[in-house]
Amino acid sequence: MTTEKQHRFLDLDAVVGELDEDMDGSVKGETDAGKDTGAGTTTAMAAAASTRSFQIAPGQQVRVRTGPSTSHPVVRKLAGGSWVGIHCQRRGQRITGPYGTTDIWDNIAPGQYVSDAYVHTGSDGPVAPSCTS
Repeated sequence: MTTEKQHRFLDLDAVVGELDEDMDGSVKGETDAGKDTGAGTTTAMAAAASTRSFQIAPGQQVRVRTGPSTSHPVVRKLAGGSWVGIHCQRRGQRITGPYGTTDIWDNIAPGQYVSDAYVHTGSDGPVAPSCTS
């Protein structure tokens, strides 16, 4: 099953992978999404197809953290103008950035969060489902 959303998600993975390689020479955050791993493949593809992409504020280097606050460790950095898929969102530390002050944090990959204050979603509220864990 090929849809426009799946193509967009796969293209986003390529861009993020290139950014990761450019940052430190290694590819981080590789997953089995899209690989034929058996029972969970259909579920992973359905989740990937429903993820919407948004742009990081131009001119900003955004820290990706393991949780929704600045006290969580940084796992990587994203260049301004890059695109991220938001899988879900959760409340956390209030952060002020180019797009206002918010306590919303965007989950962009398993165990990876960025403050919504640095992501152009076009909304002051949630744009994705609430994270369950």
